[in-house]
Amino acid sequence: SADPSEHKEVLGYPISIFFIVVNEFCERFSYYGMRAVLVLYFKYFLRWDNDLATSIYHTFVALCYLTPILGAIIADSWLGKFKTIIYLSIVYAIGQVTMAVSAIHDITDKDRDGTPDNMTFHVAMSMVGLFLIALGTGGIKPCVSAFGGDQFSEHQEKQRRTFFSVFYLCINGGSLLSTIITPILRAQECGIYTQEKCYSLAFGVPAALMVVALVVFIVGSGMYYKAEPQGNIMLDVCKCIGFAISNRVRHRGKQYPKRKHWMDWAEDRYDKLLIAQIKMVLKVLFLYIPLPMFWTLFDQKGSRWTLQATTMDGNFGALVIQPDQMQTVNPILILTLVPIMDSLIYPLIQKCVNFTPLRRMTVGMLMAAIAFVCAGLVQIEIDLFFVTAFLFCCFVVICLFENKKSIELTSLILECTMRKDIVICTLWQNLSKTIELPSFDSCQNDITATEDIKPNTAHMALQIPQYFFITAGEVMFSVTGLEFSYSQAPNNMKAVLQAGWLLTVAIGNFIVLIVAEVAKIPEQWAEYILFASLLIVVCVIFSIMAHFYTYINPAEIEAQFMKKGDDNDEDDKKQLQKGMEMVKRNSTGSHSYDGDDDDDERKKTKM
Repeated sequence: SADPSEHKEVLGYPISIFFIVVNEFCERFSYYGMRAVLVLYFKYFLRWDNDLATSIYHTFVALCYLTPILGAIIADSWLGKFKTIIYLSIVYAIGQVTMAVSAIHDITDKDRDGTPDNMTFHVAMSMVGLFLIALGTGGIKPCVSAFGGDQFSEHQEKQRRTFFSVFYLCINGGSLLSTIITPILRAQECGIYTQEKCYSLAFGVPAALMVVALVVFIVGSGMYYKAEPQGNIMLDVCKCIGFAISNRVRHRGKQYPKRKHWMDWAEDRYDKLLIAQIKMVLKVLFLYIPLPMFWTLFDQKGSRWTLQATTMDGNFGALVIQPDQMQTVNPILILTLVPIMDSLIYPLIQKCVNFTPLRRMTVGMLMAAIAFVCAGLVQIEIDLFFVTAFLFCCFVVICLFENKKSIELTSLILECTMRKDIVICTLWQNLSKTIELPSFDSCQNDITATEDIKPNTAHMALQIPQYFFITAGEVMFSVTGLEFSYSQAPNNMKAVLQAGWLLTVAIGNFIVLIVAEVAKIPEQWAEYILFASLLIVVCVIFSIMAHFYTYINPAEIEAQFMKKGDDNDEDDKKQLQKGMEMVKRNSTGSHSYDGDDDDDERKKTKM
C-alpha cells in the first residue's frame, strides 16, 4: 500500500519489520562467518603466502565498502530499496554458494592425495564468489536499515528507535555467533576421498544462511511498504560541486569578481540553501582525509593478526581457541566498553578537560597505534621461540652430517664452525644471534635421547592487550566519528557523509594492500611498528586540523537561509503590490504618459 499506517501491527510494531530483522541477522552471520575464515582459506587451501593472502583479503574488504555507494544510487534513483535488496541478495547468495564450491578439494583431486590438482579452478571460483559477495553485501548495506525505517508511520517514532536498536543488536549478534561457529566448522575434517580441513562446510553454512535470509525477506513481500525512488542526494551534490568547479574555471579571469567560497560559483544554477548545506558537508569531509590510516590498522584483525594467531598456542585449559576465533574478542569488548565509556570514562575526563568529539577521535587513533606496538612485541616473542627451536634442529642435523657447516631454511641462514670441543653457530638475517653449543664426540652413533619441541609456545592470551587497545580505539574513533559527522551536517546530507565514511574504510584497506605487496618488509614485527608510526604521524596531522575546526549548528544555519528566503519573498510581494498600485493609478489618472514611463512601470510590476 501507499501508506505504512495501513499495514497490520503486532504489539504496536508493523509485522513486516520482523522479516527484516531476521533477514539482517542471517545476512550478517553469512558475511562475518565467511570473512572470519577467509585469510586461512587463502593460506592453507589455496597455498598463498602471507602477503598475497593479506592483499586479496583487504582488496575484498575494500570492495565491500565501496559498493554501498553504488547500491544507494541504484535504490534511490532507479529500482527502489525493495527490488535492490531482492536482486542484490540473489547475487550475494550465488557468491556464497560459489565460495563453498571453490573449497571442495575433491573436485580436482584426481590422484586422491588430499591436494587439489587444478588450483586455477579453485582460485577462479573463489575470486568470482568474492566479487559477487562484495557486490551483494555492499549493495544492500545502505538499503536494509532504511527500508526498515520506512515501515513506520510518523506517529511511531518511539517504535522506530526501538527497531534500530534491535536491528544493530542483530548485526552484532550475527557477527559474534558466526565468528565463533565457522572456525569450529573449518577445523573439522571432511572429504569424499581424503579427509582435510573443512573449508567447504565453513563457507557452506554462511551460504545456507544467506539463502534463508533471502527467502525470509521474500516471504514478507506482501506486508512491506515500498516507497518509490525519490532521487539520490549524492548525485545532486556531485552535480552541484561539478558545476561550481566548471563555472569557476570558465570565469578565472581577473575581470570577474571573486567570491567568498568556491562553491558560491554554483549560485548561477543551484539554490543557496543547497550550496550552504554542501559547504557544511565539505568541512566534515575535509577532516576525513587522514582517517583511512586508522582503518588500515583496524581491519588487519582479520588478516595479519589472524595469521599471527596461527603460530600461537590456543589452549586455554578446558577451551581450545582456533586462530580465527580470536576475532570474537573485538565484539565482546565492544559490548563491554561502549556503556563504560559513555557512563564513566567520558564524564570523568570531561571534568578535567573539554573532551570534544575530535579529541576523542585523536585518542582513538593513539589507542590503535598502541595496539600495533603490542602486536609487534608479541611477534618478537614468537620469532625468538622459532629461532631457539631452529637452532636446536640445526645442531641435530650438524651432528648427523658433520661435513655440512651451514644450513638455509626459508630466509634464515645458520653458519656453524667446529672449534675443539664446541660448536659456534651464528644465525643471520632474521635475527643476528650467536650461541655456543657443546660438541658431541658420539655424533656418529645413534641418537637415543630426543626432545619434543612444541610448535606453538607463545600463548594466544598475549594477543588480548592488542585487541583491547584496538577495540578501545574503535569505540573512541568510529562511534564518536559518526556521531560528530551527523551532528555537523544537515539531515538530508547524512547519506553523503555515510558514503564518505565508507570511502575512508575502503581507502584504508587499499593502503594495507600497497604495503603488503610493495614494501615487502621481511620482518613482521617491523611492519607492525611501521603501521603504528604512520598512524601516530597522521594522528598529529589530524589533531592540528581538528584544532582549527569550528563546530557549527546546521539547523541554525538552515534557519537563517530560510528566514532570508522568507524576507525576500515578502519584499517581492511588497514590490509587486506597489507596482500594481502604480499601474492602476496611471491607468485611471487624468494625465497621460509616454512610452518610456510605460516601460518603467512594466519593469516595476515585473519586479
